Amino acid sequence: MKEQRFGFGDFLSPFTWRYGSPEMRALFSEKGRRAAWRKVWLALAEAEGEYGLLSREEVRDIASHAGSEHVDIEKAHRLEREIRHDLMAELKTFAGQARKGGGKLHLGATSMDVEDNADVMVYEEALGMVLSRLAGCLAAARAQILRHKRTVCMAWTHLQPAEPTTLGYRLASYAQDLVTDVAMIEVVKERFLKGKGVKGAVGTSASFKALMGRKGSPADLERKVMERLGVEAFDVSGQTYPRKVDFFVLSALASVGQSCHKFGLDLRVMQSPAFGELSEPIGEKQVGSSAMPFKRNPVSAERMCSLARFVAVLPTVGLMNASNSILERTLDDSASRRLALPEAFLAVDECLTIYESLMRGLRVYPAMIERNLERFGPFAGTEALMMKLAQGGGDRQVLHEMIRKNSFRAWEEVMEGKANPLAGLLMKDPAVSSKMTRGEVRSLLDPRGHVGDAVERCDRFVAQRVDPVVRKYKSKGSKGPEF
Repeated sequence: MKEQRFGFGDFLSPFTWRYGSPEMRALFSEKGRRAAWRKVWLALAEAEGEYGLLSREEVRDIASHAGSEHVDIEKAHRLEREIRHDLMAELKTFAGQARKGGGKLHLGATSMDVEDNADVMVYEEALGMVLSRLAGCLAAARAQILRHKRTVCMAWTHLQPAEPTTLGYRLASYAQDLVTDVAMIEVVKERFLKGKGVKGAVGTSASFKALMGRKGSPADLERKVMERLGVEAFDVSGQTYPRKVDFFVLSALASVGQSCHKFGLDLRVMQSPAFGELSEPIGEKQVGSSAMPFKRNPVSAERMCSLARFVAVLPTVGLMNASNSILERTLDDSASRRLALPEAFLAVDECLTIYESLMRGLRVYPAMIERNLERFGPFAGTEALMMKLAQGGGDRQVLHEMIRKNSFRAWEEVMEGKANPLAGLLMKDPAVSSKMTRGEVRSLLDPRGHVGDAVERCDRFVAQRVDPVVRKYKSKGSKGPEF
C-alpha cells in the first residue's frame, strides 16, 4: 500500500466531493468503515466476556477505545504498508490503544466475521437513508399530484398524441414506481440483509467451539454478538455471508435508479419546446451553453439519468461476485465490492436528492398544455363520437372509415400550422349532421370530458399508497405535507 496524499492534483472519485450527501459519504468513509469494525470487535469481546473468556476490566478497556473518535487512520495505514492487510492493521491499532484488553480482541474470529457483519450494519443504515429520501420524493410528488389532478393534458403513446389524461395522474405513475421501490427495499432489509455471524475461518465455528469448551455453544455466542449488533445472522456460511445479498441490495438500488431515470427522461422530453408543457426549475443565473446564451437545458434531469444508468449496471457486479465465489470463498470479489456497493448508494442518494428538487420545483406551462389539447385533443374524442352514432343506428365499420378519413385530413391541416378542423369536417358528412348538432359534436370531441376516473384515482392512490410511506419514513427535518 502506497502512502496516501490526496488533493485536487490527484484523481478523485466524483463521489468524493461532487455527488452524494455528506451523510451518505460519511457512512461509507474509511473512518466510518473502521468504526463499524470496532463495533463488531466490541460486541464479540462483550459476548466472550459473558463466558469468562475476557475479564470485566479487559472488556471495559476495549469499550473505552471502541468509539469512532479513536480511529487512527494514519497509524493504521502506516501498519498496512508493512503487513498488507487492512483489517489486521486496524486490529493492531485498536489493540495498541486498549492496552489491557487489546490482546483478547478478535479472539476466535476471522476477518470476515468482522467485515461482513460491519458491512451489513452499514447497508442497513444506508438503506434507511434511501427510504427517507424516497419518502421525501413521494411527499413532493404528493403535493404535485393533488395540485394537478384536474389539469387535463394530452397523453402520448409512441411519442404520438393519444387520448387526454391529467398531469396529476401522470405524476402518480412516477410516484407509484417509488412506492414499489420502497416495498422492494423493505423486502431486502427484512428478509435478505443478514450478516455472516461469527463462524470462523470457513463458517464451521471450529475456533469458537474450541474456545468455548463446556462454557456454552458457538451458536449461543453468535446469538449474543448479533443481538448486540442488531443484525440477524445466516444459518450457514462459508468464510463470507452469501454474496447473493450484494446482488439483492444492488438490484434494489438499480430499481430506484430506474424510477429516477423514467421520471427524468419524461421531464426532459416535456421540456423540449416541441412539447413545452413542463420544465425543471432553472436558476436565474444558470448557464445552459457556453456557445448559445439562450439555452435552457434540463441539466439536473440529465445528471439524474446519467447516474441512474451507472447504477443500472452494478447488479451485474453483484451477480458475478456471487457466481464466482469458489467453494468457501475467493478474494476476487473484494476490490469490486469496495467500488460497487458504496458508489451505488451514493449515486442513488444523489439521484433522489435531484428527484425531490425537480418534483418540488416542477414548472408547469398551462398555455402549452392548452395548445397541445387544442391541436390534438379533438382526435381523442372520435371513439366517443363513433359509439354515439352507432348507438343511434349507424354502421360501426362504416363510421370508423368515415371518421378515419376526416381525421387524416384534419391532421394534415394541423401539421400545416392551422387550427384543428375536425369538428367542421365531420359535420359535413350526413352520417353525423343528420344525427347531431355542431354543439353536440364539439362536446364529444372536447378532450376535457375524456379523462375517465383519473381524478378519483389520484385521490385514492395518494391516500392509500403515498401517505402511509411518507408517514413511515419521512425525516422530521425535511419538508413535506402536514397530516
